[in-house]
Amino acid sequence: MLTTRFVNGSPNWLDVGTSDIDGAISFYGALFGWQFRSAGPDAGGYGFFQIDGKTVAGGMQTTPEQGPPSWNVYFQSADAESTAKAVEQAKGAVLMPPMDVMGEGHMAVLADKAGVPFGIWQPGRTKGLGLATDPGSLCWVELYTPDIASAAAFYNAVFGWETSAVPFPGGVYTCINPAGTEAEDMFGGMVPLADDPVESASGAYWLPYIEVAETDAVVAKAQELGGTVRMPATDMEGVGRAAKLTDPYGARFAVIKSAQQQS
Repeated sequence: MLTTRFVNGSPNWLDVGTSDIDGAISFYGALFGWQFRSAGPDAGGYGFFQIDGKTVAGGMQTTPEQGPPSWNVYFQSADAESTAKAVEQAKGAVLMPPMDVMGEGHMAVLADKAGVPFGIWQPGRTKGLGLATDPGSLCWVELYTPDIASAAAFYNAVFGWETSAVPFPGGVYTCINPAGTEAEDMFGGMVPLADDPVESASGAYWLPYIEVAETDAVVAKAQELGGTVRMPATDMEGVGRAAKLTDPYGARFAVIKSAQQQS
């Protein structure tokens, strides 16, 4: 389970780059109850989505040259420079080299062997997200990839991730947990692109899941606000009720009412 007791290799930050930050603020505010706080005049328009003063994500306006609107997942690194070098050695790529972020920490944007972008965050004053797994916050991440074995080897080389095959009705799901942790510390999974008709046409990427109190209500609200349903609310035995959505600007994300939240 994803918590804010971050360890190396676990997701510790999430942000959205969008073509319309004011529109995104309005959309996610109405959908999840998020409030937006600017990071200040020196932050280039970057700001924080929060619930009761606890940061659940970041966001900023981006240009078409920076790529299409998207959600970006960051993983904790004890040393951003070393992690970037490990990515290169594992035949990934450094898209944005490690940089200091106003003393709050160090970040970099990297890509795995399949070209999937992801970020790393080396904590400074800012340790990471202030809330995880509670309704309205990040609870799971999922990698859609053309080759599970290759992806698992890459991320093991970079972060030491451990993977396990978990059976479920209709197949097997590859779960991820940080190095040296237990099964209950799983924070995400890997899915072969070819096995998911919703994702196979759109290419490999990291998908963040936001915990919600009622999946169907959030799906209906997202549509009302101009979002798109990519996968309707679906029950997954022992996991929860999930849906895949796109915000009005094209950024993809998922929502889930997890089984543990339903008790």
